[in-house]
Amino acid sequence: QVQLVESGGGLVQAGGSLRLSCAASGITFSRFGMAWFRQAPGKEREFVADINWSDSSTSYADSVKGRFTISRDNAKNTVYLQMNSLKPEDTAVYHCAAAHMNRHSYVYWGQGTQVTVSS
Repeated sequence: QVQLVESGGGLVQAGGSLRLSCAASGITFSRFGMAWFRQAPGKEREFVADINWSDSSTSYADSVKGRFTISRDNAKNTVYLQMNSLKPEDTAVYHCAAAHMNRHSYVYWGQGTQVTVSS
């Protein structure tokens, strides 16, 4: 049984910080690339950041570059998203997702954690 469980969301004022966690089970975590997506009410799902399964290289959406950092701890089967300098437009449900090695499709998804940034 594969599970991706996000935590760490909440309500924060603009300019504040949150760290999201995604704990994985049921997969060989070190063989999966991991990513964060977000979806605001009435909007399409948006890519936020990803981290490679092999060399931990990262990529980010332009909207979060310089503010967010994705990282992983394979010993803990956990991927993180450190979010700094939060803006109201960051408000969304944040989901983590997993793609096996060099495949391009995210086949496993978490249920999400709500991030709300007040002005």
